[in-house]
Amino acid sequence: MKRQDLRFFHRLRVRWAEVDMQKIVFNGHYLMYLDTAMADYWRALALPYEEAMHLLEGDLYVKKASVEYHGSARYDDVLDVGLQCTRIGKSSIEFAGAIFRGEDLLITATLIYVFADPATQTSRAVPEVLRQVMLGYEAGHSVLEVRTGSWAQLHEDAMKVRIEVFVQEQQIPLAMEQDPADEQSVHAVGYNRIGQPVATGRLLPAEGGTARIGRVAVKRVLRQTGVGKQVLNALVAAAGQRGDRAVCLNAQRSAEGFYARSGFAPRGDGFEEVGLPHIEMVRSV
Repeated sequence: MKRQDLRFFHRLRVRWAEVDMQKIVFNGHYLMYLDTAMADYWRALALPYEEAMHLLEGDLYVKKASVEYHGSARYDDVLDVGLQCTRIGKSSIEFAGAIFRGEDLLITATLIYVFADPATQTSRAVPEVLRQVMLGYEAGHSVLEVRTGSWAQLHEDAMKVRIEVFVQEQQIPLAMEQDPADEQSVHAVGYNRIGQPVATGRLLPAEGGTARIGRVAVKRVLRQTGVGKQVLNALVAAAGQRGDRAVCLNAQRSAEGFYARSGFAPRGDGFEEVGLPHIEMVRSV
């Protein structure tokens, strides 16, 4: 198997606890590496695993895992773990896995999962929507659809994400999270391919040619997957379509790097908002 055969990779670094006296990785740890990569594979599909499986009324259980060893990883090696869905049967899903150190192939593996009823662990048919999500991803199709529209059109799904992120996770009072500007804003909501809203944001009316973006929120398990950037890009595009010259936002300090990678630059001094440190950032359209 070659690296170019796989489109999904998870990167990790070997730690001391994972090696033996010869400073090579214990054989069993490679299965742990593959399992860790599988968790990120679902993130790459924009599927929050627990919520998605609940919606699909099932869960995935390992039926078979086989590993072939071609070389050994050592302490402090940086490894890339690749996965590819190779077959979806009636109730089973098969993956090919490989672990590389640079271009050196160390491990190949076959993983077979069974989709089953979580209460009885009896197999059931793989839902057609999950089948299409996985086949589409492997074919290079987008796993996210971003819709823009008015508050009347998108408020229900936007609020699902905002309440989870701002109210439940960050403990911002609900009364402070909502304001009348929602009614005047353009909203964007990102949906995964099974219809779950996973990210949102809003674009306020422009003042002096500069519009303000706010309420950007991404479900915690899907951060750093590109989902938030797609929603942000949709809002910037909406600003450009209506003739705005620039967009600005109040970024939480913890998300400053995310906005910087999307072309925003800090402006002025930091400040506190709803009890959290912020910085204003701006970019041209």
